[in-house]
Amino acid sequence: MTSLQHAAREVERSLAPARARDVVGAYLALTKPRIIELLLVTTIPAMFLAAGGVPDLGLVLVTLLAGALAAASANAFNCVLDRDIDELMRRTRRRPLPRHQVGTAAAVVFASLLGVASTVVFLVAVNWLSAVLALAANAFYVFVYTMWLKRRFSQNIVWGGIAGCFPPLIGWTAVTGELSWAPWVLFAIVFFWTPPHTWALAIRYRADYAAAGVPMLPVVLPAPGVTIRILAYSVLTVAVSLLLWPVAGTGWLYPVVAAVLGAAFLVEAVRLHLRAKAGLVDTELKPMRLFHWSNSYLALLFIAAAVDPLLR
Repeated sequence: MTSLQHAAREVERSLAPARARDVVGAYLALTKPRIIELLLVTTIPAMFLAAGGVPDLGLVLVTLLAGALAAASANAFNCVLDRDIDELMRRTRRRPLPRHQVGTAAAVVFASLLGVASTVVFLVAVNWLSAVLALAANAFYVFVYTMWLKRRFSQNIVWGGIAGCFPPLIGWTAVTGELSWAPWVLFAIVFFWTPPHTWALAIRYRADYAAAGVPMLPVVLPAPGVTIRILAYSVLTVAVSLLLWPVAGTGWLYPVVAAVLGAAFLVEAVRLHLRAKAGLVDTELKPMRLFHWSNSYLALLFIAAAVDPLLR
């Protein structure tokens, strides 16, 4: 072997781990891990609330695994179906499919295997009701939101966001095997929270959505019209969050935390609307302040719901 051939072999060996990491990273990116994290944040507290304390930790882990697989499957299918518009948007053009890091057929197989694995884990280790709810959430996200609502209606996220409301139902049924009013209140909290959260992001990337032909509300409506709706949904979110207190019979911690967090959420929504009324647009509106705060709001609210039964 010549020295040149030997050097080429050494270079090839050194690149192999990097290529493997790139492939794994590309498939992981298809699952949108940040979205999965947010969904799981609403699953665990529902399990604590349903158990009236600490649920079986083995059940928690297997439910999180199955839920993560289900969400990963739905997100991967979303990447496949949205690959054309993702290529047109600055925020999404670096996803694996627009960059041709993963083939379309391979992504479909990957998403399908994740969905099958999720259903098997739910059926074997949790229960059939949780499995059905997870399948319903995925079907709604892929077929109703991604394939129908997203590209046709300005209220797409209002109804499409229903898919993201299922994790509290799944967490509750994993523990109890049945549904009751409390998990539906948790469902409603996420439902009313989703439009302010998403529209704040859509304001920031309004030009991207417009270029891709996606009729998000900030694309079709002036900023003050969007922000007043953000404020209205924020009020509904806070009101419904306080409803959990009597419905679930929580202790003192949850309503106190819900009231404080809700007040802060409404202050930020009011500030955003006032900036819009003053004539500021796009990034000048600072919509990402509300977007990031909405993430913290939901996480802290659900953590309070999980901790509350531990104090009783």
